[in-house]
Amino acid sequence: MSIERSTRRWLLAAFVGASLSGPATAQQEALGADLQGLLAYARTRSLELGAMRSEADAAAQRIQPAGALPDPVLRTELMNINNYGSDASWNVLPSRVGETRYTLMQPLPWWGKRDLRRDAAAADAKQAGARADATWAELAMRIKTSYAEYYRLAGDERIAREILELVIRLEQVAQARYAGGLVAQQDAIRAQLEQTAMRSELIALDSEKRQLRAKLNGLLSRDSTAALADPQAPRALPSLSTADATRLAERARGTNPQLQAELARLAGAQTSRELTYRNRYPDFQVGFGPTQMRSRVTSWNLMLELNIPLQQESRRSQEREAEAMVTSAQSRAEALARQLLAEMAGNLAAFDAARRTEVLVRTQLLPQSELTLRSALAAYETGKVDFATLLEAQRQIRKARQDLLKSEAEAQMRLAEVERILGEDL
Repeated sequence: MSIERSTRRWLLAAFVGASLSGPATAQQEALGADLQGLLAYARTRSLELGAMRSEADAAAQRIQPAGALPDPVLRTELMNINNYGSDASWNVLPSRVGETRYTLMQPLPWWGKRDLRRDAAAADAKQAGARADATWAELAMRIKTSYAEYYRLAGDERIAREILELVIRLEQVAQARYAGGLVAQQDAIRAQLEQTAMRSELIALDSEKRQLRAKLNGLLSRDSTAALADPQAPRALPSLSTADATRLAERARGTNPQLQAELARLAGAQTSRELTYRNRYPDFQVGFGPTQMRSRVTSWNLMLELNIPLQQESRRSQEREAEAMVTSAQSRAEALARQLLAEMAGNLAAFDAARRTEVLVRTQLLPQSELTLRSALAAYETGKVDFATLLEAQRQIRKARQDLLKSEAEAQMRLAEVERILGEDL
């Protein structure tokens, strides 16, 4: 009986106590131990994010050239290279031909076109920058959700190992009572079957953890077999509820990178439309230069050249195209805004439900399961309940701990989705 009582004290202290406490704090920081370390690593090492940033930088470099004047052109014309047939052979030296004309020409777009081209390039650069921000928001969300799942799997594995130790102790109790002729051998056999089931579950959990480690390493642009530490604790959750939906929706309109990219696309389309309308007016080309005859300059010339916009039907088609692109960009931006706001409301509702479930499990279900296990252990010692009842009690407290982990992970995943929509951390 003393063995049974000491076992019961160990079970209640080790198993139930562990169920109500969180994971231990890491003694040494390692990649994977906390979420912030993974995010900091990804921000500097992600190949996908680096590519998008390079594209954004390339787009920013196009702004200045877009508004610059075209390069000037120098033209040289050799006139009367055979000197009216007086020379025995043709000559292309300026001092030997009849006349040489030099013209320096500078193309000049119609007023305002350069500014519009610069504005269009700036809108493209802003769109590229917003796409880079959207790539980071999406990557951060995937890392956060994968880390939350990784935390849940690590917790399930820890619970499974504790359950295995618990069942081994229960087998010892059953063996002691069987040796005393108080119970049938079936109780010990049931405990052994439960151990086999737990070992099988540990194998499955280890496989899932390996797969998730490979996924996280892929998101971090690391080798799939690189080591990752087990997560120590989830990050602290902000105080959010469904009542915050309107406030966060308004905030998302100004911070969501996808929406900012669509708004930049709209601004670019509007600028391109204005530039298309400016094409109704001609561009200019001015020139200036001397005329040389033999070895002396005999005259100076001015030149003005302009294109004549006669192809009006072609330009009207281009204008209709520009109008259609503006309408398309407006529709895209509005559709995305509505979609994001709907996603925000749905994720906030799921986040709120996960938080309330976590509180319910932690404050009611876990204590109730503890009492059930305590009562089942005491009753089994006195022969008032069978071993199946005792196993059912440990399954209940195990399920309560798993539900707690699941609700914590679900809240983390929903928070990650909310932050993706916002484009920034809360």
